[in-house]
Amino acid sequence: SHAFHSPRMDAMLDEFRAVAQGLTFNAPQLSIVSNVTGRVVSAEDICSPEYWVRHVREAVRFLDGVRALEAEGVTCFLELGPDGVLSAMGQESVASGSEGGELAFIPALRKDREEPGSLVTALAELYVRGKAVDWTAYYAGTGARRVELPTYAFQHERYWLKSLPADAVDGTGFGARRVEHALLDAVVSLADGDGWLFAGQLSLQSHAWLADHVVLGSVLLPGTAFVDLVLYAGERVDCGGLEELTLEAPLVLPERGGVSVQLSVAAAGADGRRVVSVHSRPADDAEGEWVCHARGVLSVEAGAVGEGLEVWPPRNAVELQTADVYDRLADQGIGYGPLFQGLRSVWRQGDDVYAEVALPEGADTDGFGVHPALLDSALHAVGLAGGVAPEAV
Repeated sequence: SHAFHSPRMDAMLDEFRAVAQGLTFNAPQLSIVSNVTGRVVSAEDICSPEYWVRHVREAVRFLDGVRALEAEGVTCFLELGPDGVLSAMGQESVASGSEGGELAFIPALRKDREEPGSLVTALAELYVRGKAVDWTAYYAGTGARRVELPTYAFQHERYWLKSLPADAVDGTGFGARRVEHALLDAVVSLADGDGWLFAGQLSLQSHAWLADHVVLGSVLLPGTAFVDLVLYAGERVDCGGLEELTLEAPLVLPERGGVSVQLSVAAAGADGRRVVSVHSRPADDAEGEWVCHARGVLSVEAGAVGEGLEVWPPRNAVELQTADVYDRLADQGIGYGPLFQGLRSVWRQGDDVYAEVALPEGADTDGFGVHPALLDSALHAVGLAGGVAPEAV
């Protein structure tokens, strides 16, 4: 910009100077970056009539002013005007660039948009970036009032897709048959005896409900799922009693991808018992090493079933407090989502512990003997009564 003089302009500046000299100036309460100097202006300069004559006459140092604000640590720019022209220019003026989202240029009004909506949007943009907004003044005269949040738990609804892994294959060509269990895909009889091999693939994409079972930051297949898997396999080979089951290693589900699972049932011994084991390896690693997670023994005779209760709660039983059980478990690093928060009430009668457990309404139980989340919730009662974390029971 080049300065030039003309008699008419000089006369206009003299008139403006005379008016400015007749005004009363006060020191600003907020720091101001000057368009004359491109720097923070002093109170002495801004209270001088001659400064305002220069402001009218000299070039606008907009780029220098924006960069001075940036150097002072300003990250949020609010434009007060009829449109967003200066906001657009500001984004092109900053030294660091505004693409990363650290700097925000917010116009209070926009051309061709309703003023109330534009202004509220600007206030909201400022608020979410940690700027103080006087909402009391904003709502003054509207009749708006503060209300308490609902005291009941918010309703959770799940929309899990029932689908097989994308790389699941049809094994009928080599003797495999489909199975109906929710965690298994196929079963094949072994050629060297009456052993059986069950197989499936698990992932958080195909079995999203498993994400509700988190221990120390990792999603684990619950121990109760191993119980249901082994019992299902036992029923298929007429060996429905589970005498023992030892968990040897946790089965961690990765955030992406999945794991291949094999459940093997050995040939029956002379007494009819069968050894069973559960292994896994990454689904995308065909040469990977199989890890054993559980070993157990199946028997022909099923375990005894306890007698039913005539009344509930049991007579002379003492009810235990369950209101904060899941908060306490979370403090221990055990994060249960809604599906695994099934403990409703716990009662103790001497050495006996009774529990009422339930799955959330709408939970899908197809393909399970006993849903692992429901059985897991029963273990929460044992942990509560014994004062230990359920995963240690």
